[in-house]
Amino acid sequence: MTDIKNLALQCREAAQTLAQLSAAAKQSLLEAMAAALEAGEAAILAANARDLEAAREKGVGSAMLDRLALDQKRLAGIAAALREVAALPDPVGQVTRDDVRPNGIRVQKVRVPLGVIAMIYEARPNVTADAAALCIKAGNGVILRGGSEAIHSNTAIADVLKGALRAAGINDAALTLVTDLRRETMLELLQLTDIVDLAIPRGGEGLIRFVAENARVPVIKHYKGVCHLFVDASADVELALRLLVDGKATRPSACNSLETLLVHADIAARFLPAAAKALRERGVELRGDDATRAQVSGVSAATEDDYAAEFLDLVLAIRVVPDLETAIEHVRRYGSDHTEVIATNDATSADAFVQGLRSAVVMINASSRFSDGGELGLGAEIGISTTRLHSYGPMGLEALTVERFVVRGEGQVRH
Repeated sequence: MTDIKNLALQCREAAQTLAQLSAAAKQSLLEAMAAALEAGEAAILAANARDLEAAREKGVGSAMLDRLALDQKRLAGIAAALREVAALPDPVGQVTRDDVRPNGIRVQKVRVPLGVIAMIYEARPNVTADAAALCIKAGNGVILRGGSEAIHSNTAIADVLKGALRAAGINDAALTLVTDLRRETMLELLQLTDIVDLAIPRGGEGLIRFVAENARVPVIKHYKGVCHLFVDASADVELALRLLVDGKATRPSACNSLETLLVHADIAARFLPAAAKALRERGVELRGDDATRAQVSGVSAATEDDYAAEFLDLVLAIRVVPDLETAIEHVRRYGSDHTEVIATNDATSADAFVQGLRSAVVMINASSRFSDGGELGLGAEIGISTTRLHSYGPMGLEALTVERFVVRGEGQVRH
């Protein structure tokens, strides 16, 4: 038996114990994990410093460095997210349907854990803790396969979390970190259809396509986040500026950051000069169509590739559109089904924008940065699905369970 298959089998066995834990026991366990992260702060930040140093020596870009970096505040945020997940209602055992059939049998649908979740991810060491917390709260085992750029950070975080599992008397194989980062090992993991119940890749488009194209286990996909803000003719200019600056400049490396600004022609003359000034003050490079460049000097010409791009950097594509319908057509053509925002004071326009798009999250007068499991009340998120399977959009605890039928009878038979 190969090492990775043996690790997966051990995780599956340990997951059976997790599946039987009470809600109170899981809450206590996650609170202990959060405390362990805080107690292990020095070791975790030292490990992260090693990863950052190696990444800089390799010439890794600023967006990737930002995703990789931990500091005291970010680590405290990870611990807080674990406590938030701990306090959430336990989905396991929830009854979502309860009917009595004419023959007297009682038919219930009940949430149960998925089983074993494989997380394949890059750069973000917080995923190690977030994924572990969500999977464990939902009664699942988790196999974590991070990228080489975060190996020291991921190992340090996993070590303290596994210590909390052992302290609670639980087999720490329920949280398995894969340290053999060879591609063939990941390929084998993705072939374990009799052990792994779901794979969730998080990272760049290349990683996600590789997992989706090579896996035999089910995969939740999120290729990229090409998120748009449409400023309608009726929009409040100051409100729209707040959404724009927050969505583009606060954390451009995040998948819920804005990549394209669409502006109604009737408001372009008032909005675009103010928008350009606010964005340039924050170091954002602007690329626009002819109508945009007529309103604002010094804007580079936007290409087709720019409108399809997930920049993950301080770069924004801009287009002036004649109406709402053209904005919707643009999003349908270039979007990635992630998150779209409309700034408007017209309820009819807002409803048309929502109904005209199939994206996983649609915002009305709110920043795209709220497209996040924690901000939407899920606690930490396991990922954002742009795949229309059992979950769509930010994925929390319920997305890590499935519903099964439990039927209660009194000897009924079917003739």
